[in-house]
Amino acid sequence: MNVKVNISNRAGASFPVRRMHFDFAAVPEYWVNGSAGLTHFMTALSALFPAGEKYFIDSVRAVRQHPAVQDNEELQKEISAFIGQEAMHTHEHAGFNTAAQKFGHDVAALEAHTDMVIQTARKYAGRALKPLGITQEMFDLLGTTALEHFTATIASQLLVNQHIQSLMTDPTMSAMWYWHAVEENEHKAVAYDVFESIFGKGMKAYLARCSSLTVAMLILFVVQSYFVMRLLYADKKLNFASVRDIYTYAYSPSRGIISGMGREMLAYFRPGFHPNDHDTHALLDGWKARLGLPS
Repeated sequence: MNVKVNISNRAGASFPVRRMHFDFAAVPEYWVNGSAGLTHFMTALSALFPAGEKYFIDSVRAVRQHPAVQDNEELQKEISAFIGQEAMHTHEHAGFNTAAQKFGHDVAALEAHTDMVIQTARKYAGRALKPLGITQEMFDLLGTTALEHFTATIASQLLVNQHIQSLMTDPTMSAMWYWHAVEENEHKAVAYDVFESIFGKGMKAYLARCSSLTVAMLILFVVQSYFVMRLLYADKKLNFASVRDIYTYAYSPSRGIISGMGREMLAYFRPGFHPNDHDTHALLDGWKARLGLPS
């Protein structure tokens, strides 16, 4: 699968930091079953990750010395491993995004646009929410917690949806996405546990996290859809065949990866929700063995 992997000292965390080194040199232009629509759909997702993962890291790092968590040795170990995994995701997606540039797809511009959206949201929402007692750190952690739920949910769908897996025809890219999906589920509770430790489980925290998920998903849908259309248009592939492929892959009721996320996404709105309520241990064990990932 054109990848070298090393495992770092987990320092007591419940999951490791794997040092991945994927070689994207031989990845074809349309690596998802030869489909421009599906490839650009996944490339649009990948374009979100470098800036997005950095935002996650910065948000958790900014509060890790908060009195509510600074003396929690177990959670501090989880935070360190979380940061390590997210840093590797940033590195590998940036590597693929750079490789996609050789085909004339301006993913770098999409990465910059992602960062602009994040910083704009931080600036204006932070100002608007300050009178409600929501600090910049709380806003950032809310956004991270919501988006981590999305990434863990779409990741688990990728690992169970055999139709989607059958379309991931390039071995390097499929391995990268499966590895990323495994790790998103390994660390899916870290940001949430930090949030809950600091802001509790009261009504204010509940309403804030539910609102943040709603807003984050709206922004994510608009931005990612714009990226897909922009990539297709620039590639002269914005046509019925591409849109049909994307609909079937992502939104068809019977086997779409996005439509399959509904129940797990909605669980976030349940009072008392915790990411580990959705047990993926057996699923991850199977995939780690299949991919040869160190545990």
